[in-house]
Amino acid sequence: MTSAPARVVFLGSGGFAVPVLYRLTHLADIELVAVVTAPDRPAGRGKQLLAVPVAQSARNLGLSPMQPARIRDEAAIEAIRATRPDVGVLADYGQIVPQALLDVPRFGILNVHPSLLPRHRGATPIPATILAGDSRTGVTLIQMDAGLDTGPIVAVDEWPLTGTETGSELEARAAGAGAGLVATSLGPWLRYEIEPTPQPAEGATLTKPLKRADGRLDPWRPAAILERQVRAFEPWPGSFLETPVGRLIVRRATVDDSMSPAAPGVVGPGPDLRLSTSDGWLVLDEVQPAGGRPMPGEDLLRGRPSLAGTSVD
Repeated sequence: MTSAPARVVFLGSGGFAVPVLYRLTHLADIELVAVVTAPDRPAGRGKQLLAVPVAQSARNLGLSPMQPARIRDEAAIEAIRATRPDVGVLADYGQIVPQALLDVPRFGILNVHPSLLPRHRGATPIPATILAGDSRTGVTLIQMDAGLDTGPIVAVDEWPLTGTETGSELEARAAGAGAGLVATSLGPWLRYEIEPTPQPAEGATLTKPLKRADGRLDPWRPAAILERQVRAFEPWPGSFLETPVGRLIVRRATVDDSMSPAAPGVVGPGPDLRLSTSDGWLVLDEVQPAGGRPMPGEDLLRGRPSLAGTSVD
């Protein structure tokens, strides 16, 4: 590496990537030569174009992001090659990066991944961490290869979990930790001071993208699993029940195993709003009726007492 600032290309799209972008703009001895992100997307009933978080943040910083529809296209690869990057940094980009692009920066591309790899590779590591009831989590910085989150480990930051985190809370902490890892690791990486470590073969798991339908709470599962789901799927895809009074979004829930459950799916008697599961009761502490506002579950039951004793779909 020469004494000239290292030329860095950043690839990211979602909110998790924003702190990494901001940290890169404040690092000494680097030059951010390109921000590559997803195209603006139609959103809302009017389908107006809405910038993804990294694109909006880049513009706020006075940067003009590249927004190729397909990073695999030769034109996109050549546009990045033309910036002559020494190294790439990727976080929450949303597309598979082809080998042709991985080969462009001479120091490769470093990926900020919010799990303790090789556990929870793939698209949804943060919800998967909460759903699995993991006692620890972290952020792993890897040198990307052609596989899906399979590259050698450059640096790790880890911490214990309390068992109360929501998806959004854990993402916020992981995003800050990831930005910190980039800040402390990028210089040593460029100075050949870090020897990457191959990921162990054992313990690898793979996560998949989530759909809205995945948010349905299945009362035939244990209450503890459903409580984790409520936390893991906040804010996306959310958790819900189909009840006789319509869809009910469950925003907060707790487990109560102090009394025997009814048949799975039965809404219990008051004073709180609760759902019988395969092994206990899930207390629905905060809910939101379709088209309504969030409210305590007991308030909903008080206004709709006929819900007690019914079953969910």
